Amino acid sequence: MLKNIVRLSVEATIHDGALEAFEAAAKAMITATETEPGTLGYEWFFSADQKQCRLLETYVDADAVQAHFAGPVVLDLLPKIVPLCTMDRFEIYGDPGPQVSAIAGAFGARIFTYWSGLNR
Repeated sequence: MLKNIVRLSVEATIHDGALEAFEAAAKAMITATETEPGTLGYEWFFSADQKQCRLLETYVDADAVQAHFAGPVVLDLLPKIVPLCTMDRFEIYGDPGPQVSAIAGAFGARIFTYWSGLNR
């Protein structure tokens, strides 16, 4: 059901000279996320000049997002990538639950609740 799906969108600018370390940290995050149940998508995109990136995450529901936030990607690997970039925008689409809302809010996340839609 669409209203249960939770999507996260993170936009960041990579610090000068940090691209190689950033890519290594992102690859470690991808590998760790592969084992998390309820993850539908975890996709990274880079601008042509590789100075900006976008991370799009999709989870089946709030429980899957909570498991992600309580797991090694957020607890162990996120602290390694944070010093390598500046987070420009963090948005959550859907209801991530109260715990994730509080944690994400500390990072400046804006949360958009599901209203209506169509997915084929």
